[in-house]
Amino acid sequence: MAKESMKAREVKRAKLVAKYAEKRARLKSEGDYEALQTLPKNASPVRLHNRCKLTGRPKGYMRQFGISRIQFREMASAGLIPGLKKASW
Repeated sequence: MAKESMKAREVKRAKLVAKYAEKRARLKSEGDYEALQTLPKNASPVRLHNRCKLTGRPKGYMRQFGISRIQFREMASAGLIPGLKKASW
């Protein structure tokens, strides 16, 4: 499990990105890069990082399901993901 502070930091960044998205788009279209630099660093969408919805793990994230590879395997083996079953031969 990721630390709660790391999860909270990602949530905070996501809110900041959403807050400044329209302003960033407008400044970029105008070509006003000096004004873009005055915006907070965390308002940039590049600074967001996908995390597992269940554990907060930052690596091994499966975008289609929103969870890490480890959680995906456990859930698939337990039959908790509809339409999936573990292959065996």
